[in-house]
Amino acid sequence: MKQNNQDYDSPWKDILEVYFREFLKFFFPKIEKDLDWKKGYVFLDKEFQSIVKEAKTGRRHLDKLISVYRKNNQETWLLIHIEVQGTKETDFSERMYVYNYRTYDRYRRPVASLAVLTDETVSWRPERFVYEIWGCEASLCFPVVKILDYNNSEKKLLENTNPFAIVVLSQLKAMETRNDPEARTRLKFDLVKRLYQKGYKKKDVVQLFSFIDWIMSLPEELSQRFWDKLISFEEEYKMPYVTSVEKIGIEKGMQQGMQQGIQQGIPVGMLIEAREMIIEVLTERFGRTSAKLSKQLENIDSREKLKALHRQALRVKNINEFENRL
Repeated sequence: MKQNNQDYDSPWKDILEVYFREFLKFFFPKIEKDLDWKKGYVFLDKEFQSIVKEAKTGRRHLDKLISVYRKNNQETWLLIHIEVQGTKETDFSERMYVYNYRTYDRYRRPVASLAVLTDETVSWRPERFVYEIWGCEASLCFPVVKILDYNNSEKKLLENTNPFAIVVLSQLKAMETRNDPEARTRLKFDLVKRLYQKGYKKKDVVQLFSFIDWIMSLPEELSQRFWDKLISFEEEYKMPYVTSVEKIGIEKGMQQGMQQGIQQGIPVGMLIEAREMIIEVLTERFGRTSAKLSKQLENIDSREKLKALHRQALRVKNINEFENRL
C-alpha cells in the first residue's frame, strides 16, 4: 500500500488548489479572516519553480506560492509547504527559511510561510530557523499545523462540513491502518459514505473521493470488495456520483483511449476519464456544455493538461471563461 507521496501531482496539490479558502479556514482561520476574498488570489507556480530551482535544496516537496490581498489592500504572498507522509528532517526549518528569503529577495513582496506536517513523530515540531554570529542574527518563525494533533478529535471532524475535515481524517486513518488492510477497507468505505451523508454536491464528492482513494490505497482483492460495496451503496441511495464517472471513463476509454494510453504509458481509459470528469463538473456547475468543447477535450492527450483543466473547471465563473482557456 505504499504511495509515491513526493509526487507533485498528488491529490494534496489538487485538494489545496480546489479548496484553498477552506484550507486556510480550517488550519489557519486568522489568516482566512484577514484576507479580502473579493479580490481573489493567484497561484504563482512558475514564479515558485524558479525560486526552488535556484535554491537547490535537494528533495522536492509539495509547496505552493499564492498571491492574496489583505483587507488593508496590501498584496501578500503565502508560501505553503505540505510534508506529505513526511518524516523528521534536520534541514526542514532551514528550507523554510531559504524559500522565504529567496521569494522576498526576488519579488520584494511580504511572504508568510506556513507548514502542514503529516509525519508520525509527535515531538518533531519545527517552527523556527535561526543562526547567530558575532551579534548578527537571522531568523524565521513560521506557523505549523501537525495532523497528529487531530488524533483525538474524530467526532468534531465528522461533524465539521469543511472539506479539510475529511482530508485530515483520511490522513489519520491511513496512518492508523498502514499494516491492517482489512481495517483500512472498512474505514475507507465509512469515510466515503460520509461524503454523501454530509450533503456535499456531486463535484465535491468526486473531488474528495479522489483524495481518499489515493491516501487509503488497497490491495487489488480488497479494492474490488470496496468497489462492490460502493456500487451497491450508490444504487440503494440513487446517487451514482463516483461509480458513474468511473464507469464512463472505463467504457469510453476501452473504445477511444486505448491507443493514446498505450503510446504514453498511461492506463487505458485514464485520459478519457479525465475528460469526462471535466464535463461532469462543468455540467453540474453551469447546466450545459457544447459538442465543440467536448471535441476540443478529445484532442488533448496530456494527462497533466487535463488535470489543470479540471481544476479550472472547478474555479471559473462561467462556461465561456473555461472555453477561452482551452
